[in-house]
Amino acid sequence: MDKLRVLNEYFGHREFRSGQEELIDHIIDGGDVLGIMPTGAGKSLCYQVPAIMLNGVTIVISPLISLMKDQVSALVTAGVSAACINSSLLPEEYYEVMHRACRGEYKLIYVAPERLGTQEMERLVSSIKIAMVTIDEAHCVSQWGQDFRPSYLHIAEFIRSLPQRPIVSAFTATATDTVKEDIVRLLGLHEPFSLVTGFDRHNLYFSVLKPKNKYAELKKQLDGFGDKCGIVYCISRKSVEEICDKLNADGYSATRYHAGLADAERRANQEDFIYDRKRIMVATNAFGMGIDKSNVSFVIHYNMPKNIESYYQEAGRAGRDGSPAQCILLYGPMDVRTNNFMIEKSREENDDLSDEEKEIMLERDKQRLKDMTIYSTTTGCLREFMLRYFGDKAQSYCGNCSNCVNGFEDVDITVDSQKIVSCVFRIKQKGRYFGKSMVIDVLRGSENDRLISLGFDKLSTYGIMKDVPVQTIRAEIDYLASNGYLCCTDDEYPVIELTPLSAKILKERIPVQMKLPKKTPRSKRLTDEQISVNDLLFMKLKSLRSKLASEAKVPAYVVFSDAALRDMCRLLPVTHDEFLNVSGVGKRKAEQYSDEFCRLISAHLSSHPDKKKYD
Repeated sequence: MDKLRVLNEYFGHREFRSGQEELIDHIIDGGDVLGIMPTGAGKSLCYQVPAIMLNGVTIVISPLISLMKDQVSALVTAGVSAACINSSLLPEEYYEVMHRACRGEYKLIYVAPERLGTQEMERLVSSIKIAMVTIDEAHCVSQWGQDFRPSYLHIAEFIRSLPQRPIVSAFTATATDTVKEDIVRLLGLHEPFSLVTGFDRHNLYFSVLKPKNKYAELKKQLDGFGDKCGIVYCISRKSVEEICDKLNADGYSATRYHAGLADAERRANQEDFIYDRKRIMVATNAFGMGIDKSNVSFVIHYNMPKNIESYYQEAGRAGRDGSPAQCILLYGPMDVRTNNFMIEKSREENDDLSDEEKEIMLERDKQRLKDMTIYSTTTGCLREFMLRYFGDKAQSYCGNCSNCVNGFEDVDITVDSQKIVSCVFRIKQKGRYFGKSMVIDVLRGSENDRLISLGFDKLSTYGIMKDVPVQTIRAEIDYLASNGYLCCTDDEYPVIELTPLSAKILKERIPVQMKLPKKTPRSKRLTDEQISVNDLLFMKLKSLRSKLASEAKVPAYVVFSDAALRDMCRLLPVTHDEFLNVSGVGKRKAEQYSDEFCRLISAHLSSHPDKKKYD
């Protein structure tokens, strides 16, 4: 069976995506590979297709139980023999899987890295032919990556212990040059074919918002998504608890996930989200790696992450099936201070590194935080900024991010700049420097006790911007700092200082212009009368999919992705052969589901006779 037939018969696709075919060809030819492909680009197919074709078993090393279960469910539904070995199995399930595995009944076996050195695994690999070892989330092997896992360091030793060295394939969504080198070296890849497919996800809409009230903005965004599901990322466990409780109290279908919960609750909450029993997952960054839920329509970051690598990976969990999805960041200046604190704390807690390594990592993490902050405040194209960060070339206008769509306009802030710089200068004359909050309080004429005790209410700049919103002054200070007219230190308690350029504003009175987002009217929600006939069909198909998934006890997207349902709305298949033309429908799924879906579509067409096929 050739690769295209495997792709079509098992996975229901007619052609490969960018990069997939090259990686598959190198694996089939017996070579090691390293594939760096963004979330949703189809990494799994790059090892699943050759695994079906190779003579022997493929061991897939995966960091998370949820990923294994989802992948195995999808493979079994497609007609591929697969299983997973992890701590979620009951004793009788475990012995059954191991018994069948030793008899060579599976083409793919998913294994947690912690299980590689057990006696059961040694017995298994000595009784079957291992054709390939695949390492998913391969960046976990590098301490310079954002998700380092010490258990990954034992993978190379496991591969060396096998009776015969198999093909080794490694995949990840994001990796810097340093991490790439670590992957090749620490996993023992032999002259691997390395491919980076590019980081652009055309179906994702990126936006950065700077709301006065984050929670009010979150509710506004969630209301706009209707019954669609998504993830809300928070910076801390405490934030997760607070936001999840508020959402549930306000009538939203939400659950929570963070490392402080008991294992049983984490698993239950995750399954509620995966199986669409809960619409919204509120979580820390502990949630999501390897989650193969294809119908996530939005990812909202309630707080700014520590680095662009983490943001891109987390945001990329939206729209995995290629459907349009939104990635929204709610930025607040306090996020920068909180992340700085967490970076410092992680350095103190990391006892596995030398003092020199700690300093190197601290410097690296602070630079990454700076880059993330610049992304959050840039007036340029968000997609271009992100792609350039990862080394991709991109146009300066993408047309699919908030900065490009809403646009910016130049606003003269010359007078405000003079007031701000003058205030910093007057505070300095008192022999002190303070952070943004104190400068803003002086400018707005605050009467807080500390300000008064310091005598700052006697400064000539006290209250000269009392009618200007705090958010506006803060944005202007950030702009002046990012352009060198002021300096914001990187200390644990950052302060605003003067620079050589500050004098140009006060003495030379140079003009200062700042780009601010244009105000756009709020979009209106569609009424029932405005919903198209095909939207109604899509809802019917989703309902049928949910029923079948519930009966099979699998997540809805394992039956069909939203993209497949939309293709059904486009093609309107009413026969088995027509159903095979739907993207994502393979031979096994057509045999299993074509009758019920075609019957529903036929009934829909009968009730809407004016709706023609292939409109």
